[in-house]
Amino acid sequence: MSVKKIAVLTSGGDAPGMNAAIRAVVRTCAYHNVEVLGVYRGYQGMIEGDFVELNARSVRDTINKGGTFLKSARSKEFRTPEGRKKAYENLKKSGADALIVIGGDGSFTGALLFNEEFNFPVMGIPGTIDNDIYGTSHTLGYDTALNTAVEAIDKIRDTASSHDRMFFIEVMGRDAGFIALNTGIGVGAERILIPEENTTAEELLADIEKGYAKGKTSNIIIVAEGDKSGKNVFQLKEYVESKHPGFDIRVAILGHMQRGGAPSCYDRVLASRMGVKAVETLLEGKSNYMVGVNNDVIDLTPLEKAIKGGSKLDMELVRVAEIMSV
Repeated sequence: MSVKKIAVLTSGGDAPGMNAAIRAVVRTCAYHNVEVLGVYRGYQGMIEGDFVELNARSVRDTINKGGTFLKSARSKEFRTPEGRKKAYENLKKSGADALIVIGGDGSFTGALLFNEEFNFPVMGIPGTIDNDIYGTSHTLGYDTALNTAVEAIDKIRDTASSHDRMFFIEVMGRDAGFIALNTGIGVGAERILIPEENTTAEELLADIEKGYAKGKTSNIIIVAEGDKSGKNVFQLKEYVESKHPGFDIRVAILGHMQRGGAPSCYDRVLASRMGVKAVETLLEGKSNYMVGVNNDVIDLTPLEKAIKGGSKLDMELVRVAEIMSV
């Protein structure tokens, strides 16, 4: 397999560090005298032939920018054989020999299917703030999202302490509690609710009552958006209020602010390392891998394993959170 031109796209939800990863791909290609094709709007842009030639100067002043300058979109059409065939024909017409996909497991599933159907070399770089991909301890954007959440919650705690209030704070994490767990420990939360634990509203109330009995006058309760204690964070607030009408309770939803903003130094460096590895792996004639980091070493995981492996919370962290909430 001789690779002379590599296409790169970002897909799924945006994450801080995606621009830094695109930059790393482009500059590594320039270093190795390989051409680069930027694909706008993910797989949909591939279907529509929405491409731009990139070079080392095209990506200046991007390492510090959040979001993705190549844009991102979800493509229903790419889920059809006809859509993928259009995408393949456009890539071949452009002269691209390989594809680097920066995104999450849904994006990787599309890449793997594309490879199976057309034998087109693909590589994955994990870009999602949720950190829920097997084969890497950190995904791009995760560290930045944690820092953003911690900074916001620290400010909320000032108000909670000043007014003896309880705050239910929802953070992102529909299917995994990585952000909630680490943020909760980082801000000294009294309780952390994550999808993996299935805490009931009754158990939460009992913990809150214990805290008040010990003299806690304000509470920060971190709730992952995928937590199943109630239908949503507002229902949890209403339940606690119904049992203790005297409690002064507020809800804060951090929402998409966690996905935006300048990437942290860690994410910028990680994106640079992953981008170099993705390009050089393709140039070595390898395909169908995701680049990951484990014990600060950049390594490769087969795409299929990254998609199906399932990421797991560090149960030692769960135990630390429990001890810290005493």
